[in-house]
Amino acid sequence: AGGLRSGSRVHLSSGPQQKDTTFYEFRTYCIRPEQNATFLKLTNEKIHLRTAHSELIGYWSVEYGGLNKVFHIWRYDSYSQRAAVRAALAQDPSWLAQYISMALPMLSSQDNEVTYLVPWTHLQKPPKEVHALWWFESADRRAELRHKAHADPRVVAAVRNSSSHLVSQENRLMFPCHFSPLK
Repeated sequence: AGGLRSGSRVHLSSGPQQKDTTFYEFRTYCIRPEQNATFLKLTNEKIHLRTAHSELIGYWSVEYGGLNKVFHIWRYDSYSQRAAVRAALAQDPSWLAQYISMALPMLSSQDNEVTYLVPWTHLQKPPKEVHALWWFESADRRAELRHKAHADPRVVAAVRNSSSHLVSQENRLMFPCHFSPLK
């Protein structure tokens, strides 16, 4: 019978321990198709009510990977800051009356995730206008580079070797909304 010896410990880690408490909340809203334009217009007009409470990193309209969706990223210094922001929003009469009460009926679903930057990265503004995890000057340029990568034996081998670790994958082609800080 297997098992651990008394006093043994197992430590699993994928890299250096997270020391910075800063995290990013990824939010995806699915909008009722007939309400998409109205939702985006309302958000454009009222986003200042939300950004008064915390930092918006970026706000995108999803072009491929799910229609009638928006994807946005919010930065928080800690979970307690996020809790304070959410509590303040719940008490903000302008936010509630001018945005939430109007926006919620337009949504069919919401999803959120929390993520941290890996230790070797830093957040920076991209030089181009189209986003899809990486920044490309156009969707055609992204397609061109992906086709080129698929012909590279090193890329093919790396994908084959790592695909057994893949649980799921999602691709989205997104365009920044007019009011998005990250373009």
